[in-house]
Amino acid sequence: MHVRDTLYINGEWVASTSTATIEVIDATSEEVFATIPEGTVDDVNRAVEAAAAAFPAWAATPVKDRAALLAKVAEQLGNRNGEIAEVISHEVGMPLLFSSLIQAGLPTGTFADCASRVLDFAFDEEVNNSVITREPAGVVGAITPWNYPLHQIANKVAPALAAGCTVVLKPSEVAPINAFILAEIFHEVGLPKGVFNLVTGTGPVVGEAIAAHPKVDMVSFTGSTRAGKRVMVVASETVKRVSLELGGKSANIILEDADLAAAIPDAVFKCYLNSGQTCSALTRLVVPRSKLAEIEELATKAAENFVPVDPFGEAPEGTFGIGPLISAAQRDRVRGYIHKGIEEGATLLTGGAEAPEGLDKGYFVKPTVFSNVANSMTIAQEEIFGPVLSIIPYDTEEEAIAIANDSIYGLAGGVWAGDKAHGIEVARKLRTGQVEVNGGSFNAIAPFGGYKQSGIGRELGAFGLEEFLEVKAMQL
Repeated sequence: MHVRDTLYINGEWVASTSTATIEVIDATSEEVFATIPEGTVDDVNRAVEAAAAAFPAWAATPVKDRAALLAKVAEQLGNRNGEIAEVISHEVGMPLLFSSLIQAGLPTGTFADCASRVLDFAFDEEVNNSVITREPAGVVGAITPWNYPLHQIANKVAPALAAGCTVVLKPSEVAPINAFILAEIFHEVGLPKGVFNLVTGTGPVVGEAIAAHPKVDMVSFTGSTRAGKRVMVVASETVKRVSLELGGKSANIILEDADLAAAIPDAVFKCYLNSGQTCSALTRLVVPRSKLAEIEELATKAAENFVPVDPFGEAPEGTFGIGPLISAAQRDRVRGYIHKGIEEGATLLTGGAEAPEGLDKGYFVKPTVFSNVANSMTIAQEEIFGPVLSIIPYDTEEEAIAIANDSIYGLAGGVWAGDKAHGIEVARKLRTGQVEVNGGSFNAIAPFGGYKQSGIGRELGAFGLEEFLEVKAMQL
């Protein structure tokens, strides 16, 4: 069991001002995997004061020196890929192979990208008689979720540090051990004291204290829309900058001329990745009514090829392993949505709310597909965050676009078309931050973020770096 009994503040591992601890539960065994300090408001105050004191010197540090440190962090993350992947598979339940590629691999890439990107970034430009300069925003409070824990930390911490900001991080208390590994790496590479600080604890205590603190200049939050709204309210008292990456209920439109044999298996995979615990998951499959029966058959076959397995075990040959959900509460929540879908009249094609056979422990949910879903149903409007796909039929292309846009969210989306240009034309009509056309792969340096209640701001690549910069005009 991992026992972490200190916080990382001002370049040192220090005890919390409280002796209370939080248990971290293994998603597969349902046993205690780790314990961490339950941080306090006083701990946050110490961390923010350290970050504020460190900010002037870090902001003035030459870009090449900041970049060099970030490159060392990327190297160390790569060296510890196996350890990080194993930890996150215990915390979150993602099968180990995917954890290595995604949960550990993406953060390494983000730090490496920020290290190289900041070297070429144009911090100054001339506009007529003005010099426009971009300067670090200041002390950044980063509050991150559990589904892609280290990836979401890296998406905030790497560009913030590259920009010249200092950071106070509150990782999810459900999946926090990976954040301690990152803090260890920062310490090993010689990051100056106070530039990065780690305070674990709960959102209502540590998260709110970060958002409210007058010396925190910016809050970057990823999590539920409900919690994001609370962050905005608390941060508004000091009129600080807020960046939010929130929920999604993304639609995947299958056009009449799409290659169904390619589109439908890909659509199911895009819904079920990380057991459906992905904010950008394509959970609404919007399909032509004329091809509904064929699509139902293909979707059922694809879904039944996903087999619930121990993340450290092997899936049967020719199948995809799908791990457990993060917690008992999340499992029960997802099963409740499955019951709701049945109650509201959707057709259950495969899966269901019963526990998968042969798995006595672990927070598993059967990969589930509903058809004949009306977009007004609960399972089509609310973010389930589990392996549940809703097939929604349409009669015209205009109706398909309207269904896709009929959501409070606007994070991601997809379009499958026989003609790529036509697919791009439809993609332009979707009110969402990202759209993949014909299964286009995730781009780790393209801007990521949403419209509407999916959030404010963008992460990754050049847009992610700019989030942590203020703009000053000097008239000459």
